[in-house]
Amino acid sequence: MKVGIRRFPRSAALWLALLPLALWLVPSVVFGQDGSFPDLSISIGDSKLSSDGNISAGIKIVALLSALTFAPALVLTTTCFTRIAVVLGMTRTALGTQSLPPNMVITGLALFMTFAIMGPVYQQMYDDGVKPYLDGQMAGEQALEKTFAPMRTFLVHHSREKDLALFLDITRSEVPEDLDKVPFKAAVPAFVVSELNTAFQIGFLIALPFLVLDMVVSSVLTSMSMITLPPVVISLPLKLMLFVIVDGWHLIISSLVQTYKIG
Repeated sequence: MKVGIRRFPRSAALWLALLPLALWLVPSVVFGQDGSFPDLSISIGDSKLSSDGNISAGIKIVALLSALTFAPALVLTTTCFTRIAVVLGMTRTALGTQSLPPNMVITGLALFMTFAIMGPVYQQMYDDGVKPYLDGQMAGEQALEKTFAPMRTFLVHHSREKDLALFLDITRSEVPEDLDKVPFKAAVPAFVVSELNTAFQIGFLIALPFLVLDMVVSSVLTSMSMITLPPVVISLPLKLMLFVIVDGWHLIISSLVQTYKIG
């Protein structure tokens, strides 16, 4: 019995032949002709503190990049995104269309609506704090307070008093005389709870007529002894027709925007 010897493919043999050449070239390119590792240094600013005692540009950039990692959490908890996303999701559930519209569509629409509604607040934050600080007309601590003051006002204005009282008690914070002085550690969770409560109330009002329609369709099918026919087969086209006739998406979006204008 002869045992054959398996040969390497020519391409593999070529790569094995070039491997020593690559191992010889890489150190000379990376480490230089003398074999030393090249100097790599990145410096922004001369020191941690500038000559006038302020924080250098490098530390400011690092702080800014670190703060950007919390941007998604800030969007979810300090803007109207929560209410809009919950209401749109409950509308889809009430219609019974399962995954239509997709989650990406609902999230994108809620995000753009958030930017539209929060635009005046962000503009005021920029005009009151960011712009004067960049122009050198305001110190850092004062600019920080002026920047977040409109945000605090928005959060407190759209929070229920009972929720504010609850989280002031949980965080063991003193009850301020002026509501605009509520600390963020109490204002943010109170705002989120209030938004969820309002969103579920709106969602209930949206789902109620569709629930009545489902009950009517189910009663009619039962009275006709058509028990084997799923009610959703009949009710889904009727709900879609009703939703289109009343221009449901326009009505819901405009109503959501009006809740913030009135509030």
